[in-house]
Amino acid sequence: MEIGKKIKELRVIKGLTQEELADRAELSKGFISQVERDLTSPSISTLMDILQCLGTNLKEFFSDEDDSQVVFKKTDYFEKTDAELKNTIEWIIPNAQKNIMEPILLTIEENGSTYPDNPHEGEEFGYVLSGSIEIHLGGRVFKAKKNESFYFVPKYKHYITSKSGAKIIWVSSPPSF
Repeated sequence: MEIGKKIKELRVIKGLTQEELADRAELSKGFISQVERDLTSPSISTLMDILQCLGTNLKEFFSDEDDSQVVFKKTDYFEKTDAELKNTIEWIIPNAQKNIMEPILLTIEENGSTYPDNPHEGEEFGYVLSGSIEIHLGGRVFKAKKNESFYFVPKYKHYITSKSGAKIIWVSSPPSF
């Protein structure tokens, strides 16, 4: 592990200059510069002081990189088809319901719709990839077509319909699908 490189990354993320970090850790700017270029190694005590100024500790600093999956392929998607409503939902980020937001790929067949969803906390966002849709919010209806997006706070019962079929990316926060 390149300790200096990682310290510099943390410093830049925190928006600190070398001089500001040095002042906070009661060190010289030159010493911080040498540490970041791996020209010298700080003692454990000094490293702990630097890390505290950067909002972390030895355990977090030396822990392995987060190995969470970042890129998802079609083979990772989970798909559910509803013949009655004439739609297919693909969870494009598997297990996204545990996250703050849940993006799905929704394909609505001709004269298809989504389940009505009751009012809830959060936000809904979507982008129409193809076709056109009608967004039903309470008693109001809004139209969106290819390359248009929508956003609303779900204060009312809501659902989406399509007379001609459509494919949309729909993001719900918190997850409600």
